[in-house]
Amino acid sequence: MEADDEMAAADADDQDPQSSKKNLEVMKQRLKEIEEEAGALREMHAKVDYACTPKEVQQHFQSCGTVNRVTILTNKFGQPKGFAYVEFVEVEAVQNALPLNESELHGRQLKVSAKRTNVPGMKQYRGRRASPYMGFRSRRPYMPPPFYAPFAYG
Repeated sequence: MEADDEMAAADADDQDPQSSKKNLEVMKQRLKEIEEEAGALREMHAKVDYACTPKEVQQHFQSCGTVNRVTILTNKFGQPKGFAYVEFVEVEAVQNALPLNESELHGRQLKVSAKRTNVPGMKQYRGRRASPYMGFRSRRPYMPPPFYAPFAYG
């Protein structure tokens, strides 16, 4: 009986638009906090030698802080691209790893930088320079002129 009363109360709360808005705001706030925590720049990327394994990269960056994960990017055939993403447990470890820029691993100089996050809205239309050879062009797709038959019909 008590469970039915609780469900009825929960249904009544769901029907109330004020409480549903409040719940939605709380959920949005929590999602924002989770995204900020995830995007706290705990990752950095490095150009590494093609023969490097994740274990070797982890050992190289172990002095900076606790390494959570190492991901070496590969092409569709499984061959390494020469980039590695290193995720640390602490945010400060990324700052400790930046001085390892231009250090050597497997005889190749590493290029170390903090992973940047993409900012939404950066890919806006910026327009083109006017060209005297192109004529006027609008942003709309090209619309061909109407087709007129060379000979008149009846």
